[in-house]
Amino acid sequence: MISKALVAVMATVMQLGLAATSTAAEANFPEKPITLLVPFPVGSGSDSTARVVAQEVSKASGQSVVVENKPGANGFIATRAAARARPDGYTVLLTSNTHYANKFLFKNVPYDPLDDFEPLAVIREPSPLVLVVGASSPYKTLDDLTKSARTKKDGLTYGSGNSSSRVGAELYKQQIDANILYVPYKGNAEALNDAAAGRVDMVFSDVGAMRSLYEAGKIRPLAITGSQKMPFLKGVKSSAELGLPGLDIGSWGVFLAPKGTPTAVLDKLHRWISDSANAEPVKQLIASTDGVPAHMSREQVGQFVQSEMKKWGAIIQTAGIEPQ
Repeated sequence: MISKALVAVMATVMQLGLAATSTAAEANFPEKPITLLVPFPVGSGSDSTARVVAQEVSKASGQSVVVENKPGANGFIATRAAARARPDGYTVLLTSNTHYANKFLFKNVPYDPLDDFEPLAVIREPSPLVLVVGASSPYKTLDDLTKSARTKKDGLTYGSGNSSSRVGAELYKQQIDANILYVPYKGNAEALNDAAAGRVDMVFSDVGAMRSLYEAGKIRPLAITGSQKMPFLKGVKSSAELGLPGLDIGSWGVFLAPKGTPTAVLDKLHRWISDSANAEPVKQLIASTDGVPAHMSREQVGQFVQSEMKKWGAIIQTAGIEPQ
């Protein structure tokens, strides 16, 4: 009969063996391809970022990085898959501020935006939103639009196909103390097309989504949120310059790993992803939308997302938006 002392010794030896195996796996990471999950479709801004960053991380790590798009269900499909993935560094998520806004927009989010993930990296500063109207709209300036929103009997409408766009519009409503009707869309591309056609009065859009319609002369930008200027939007002033400094909100992306991923692995992923911002293809992508590169430690990334989550939550709750 095996004594209790022998059982204890065997258990200790097994634990030491597992610890040694785990340490070796961390030191040798990565030993197989890494999957980068994206909760948005091919061709989206997040997808474009994922693909150029994946190439740079592959070069640095010596392993391929496979971008896997799992769009739909407000980002839940890809994000839930990432939260449930084995925390070994071989599954990474590139998501956006939508990830944190969803906590306040939906009753049953199938993961915790903070507690189920480890912050990895942010490679660009938040990108301002652009308030646009159709090219044939009667509103030529932000002041024109604001006056009409406050006084028009039937009110105005805003189209939105994502949380950034919706929260931007809701913040505008709060800043000017006016009621503007929300018109939901599956994506901002559809909302922008309807703004161009005059079916909705305005859209708060990320730069990438509105650029082609702007260059085609189909929409008119009235303001850039915050205080940043965008060289390609010549003559378009920031909301701060136009008397609405509180209209300061932007969209952004963040790389996350499943909770429990070893620190040594997180540090490697952080370094490779952060360093990719210095690579020419990534620099060119960021510059194409007048973006500003960011360099944050993992601790700073964690502080940033918590701060932004509080900010977005406060706007949503002040707007009285009931979780769906």
